[in-house]
Amino acid sequence: MTIKVGDKLPDVKLVKATAEGPQPVQSSEYFAGRKVALFSVPGAFTPTCSARHLPGFVEKADELKAKGIDEIACTAVNDAFVLGAWNKSGGSDAITMLADGNADFAEAVGLTMDGSGFGMGKRGQRFSMIVNDGVVEQINVEAPGDFKVSSADYMLGQL
Repeated sequence: MTIKVGDKLPDVKLVKATAEGPQPVQSSEYFAGRKVALFSVPGAFTPTCSARHLPGFVEKADELKAKGIDEIACTAVNDAFVLGAWNKSGGSDAITMLADGNADFAEAVGLTMDGSGFGMGKRGQRFSMIVNDGVVEQINVEAPGDFKVSSADYMLGQL
């Protein structure tokens, strides 16, 4: 079942990419007590993700925070080392990278996709959500191949 507005995020382990190395975090602790703009990409360093999705959130980080977002986080079915390198390559300190290496989070929120045709295996779909104290306030799931409703610009219009 796909998560929806009003649902509490499931409690799963994610791995935060930090300058000191990977740091395990529980989603229940990470999202508690703050408003988070979360976006999910099928994979770090992939074309749309690198050219449009991550750069949009980097560019709009100050505007999102001015509208009440406490933190901006990106998740992908990649390991923390890959997400850390991707953030260093095209991201910024304004974006927290949360690795979902085993797709536990993507599965728990019901937003996996099969990227086997591209040699990618099971991945998280492209989506964004606004999470307030662990509860989904907005969710925007892309149709396969699209990049419209999960962008930072679209999210700004929801705040």
